[in-house]
Amino acid sequence: MSRIMVRISCLMVLLASAAVALGQVEFSADVVQNKKEALSKVYFGKNKLRFDGADNNDRAGGGSFIVDLTTDSYLVLMPKQHMYMEMPSKMMENRGAFHFFQSGDVENACADWQKLTTNQGGTCRKVGNEMVNGRNTVKYTGTNSKGETGTWWLDSKLRFPVKWEEKNGGGEMQNIKEGPQPASLFEIPAGYTKMDMGGMMQRPQ
Repeated sequence: MSRIMVRISCLMVLLASAAVALGQVEFSADVVQNKKEALSKVYFGKNKLRFDGADNNDRAGGGSFIVDLTTDSYLVLMPKQHMYMEMPSKMMENRGAFHFFQSGDVENACADWQKLTTNQGGTCRKVGNEMVNGRNTVKYTGTNSKGETGTWWLDSKLRFPVKWEEKNGGGEMQNIKEGPQPASLFEIPAGYTKMDMGGMMQRPQ
């Protein structure tokens, strides 16, 4: 369980810190770190977002994270255990990032970026337009309130970061495929049972 949460949390931080930019175009893509290894798969449907770990169906560390942008709800799927967990929105420290660029202007994203709690008081600068893996992007660089600097490339059509660089590394999205995503990707699979978070927290350590 802990390994699942760590992997999924790391993926969330990776995308949120790159200023996750959700667009109206549905798509799927591989998330790759430093062009070496596929870390996960990302799917964007109608107001829903799903992250799959690279080992989602292979090892105990696999798992999926689903965000419903309409209801502001979050699900963790654990294939190994055939279980799922509902996470209250208040537990999601960076939840605002998921909504951020959904209706924003990719050509003028700094104002939206600076509204995030971790970026307030920071600086942001639009660098210009660049091509990344054959896609039109707008490049930005920013420094958050903690003094951490990052650079990200927002896809002009997807309104999603297709490349990012930070102090501790970077990554990009590859094999981007535009098109409608199956509704089943964002639903709890049949046969999964709900994990009781309240009961877990009340158990003696």
